[in-house]
Amino acid sequence: MILVSACLLGIFSKYDGGSNLQPLLAKYSHRGQFLPVCPEQLGGLPTPRPPAEIIDGCGGDVLTGACKVINQAGEDMTRPFCRGAQEVAALAASFPITAAILKERSPSCGVNQIYDGSFSHVVKKGQGVTASRLKRLNIPVYSEEDITEELLCELLFEK
Repeated sequence: MILVSACLLGIFSKYDGGSNLQPLLAKYSHRGQFLPVCPEQLGGLPTPRPPAEIIDGCGGDVLTGACKVINQAGEDMTRPFCRGAQEVAALAASFPITAAILKERSPSCGVNQIYDGSFSHVVKKGQGVTASRLKRLNIPVYSEEDITEELLCELLFEK
């Protein structure tokens, strides 16, 4: 079973109330091997919600308390982001999860890149809070931008 950012499967969980439907994932969703998750919703945040970014660090720093997640209104969202990452980790422990496919650049799900905290659409290398938590659990984590049909089939049809 593969954890997948819910927005990538067409679920309206994106911060602005939309989705980020990824056609390749949608093509294979009927197989019942994807577990959709939205860490921000699992952390108690509504949809829609103000955009949030990690300030002065990345997801691992948020988990250790070295930096914060702040929304565009200046509110500290660190607690719900950490709670959401913990909820996803609990799901990963409850199901036979073999990998995760997460939304790149998200402060929760970014795998290789996140926004830099300036709310100006500038990206930097780093992981979101949930991606970092899953990597600490040794779960292979991929961005939707990393996924090819060949890789997805390897993940789905692995024996």
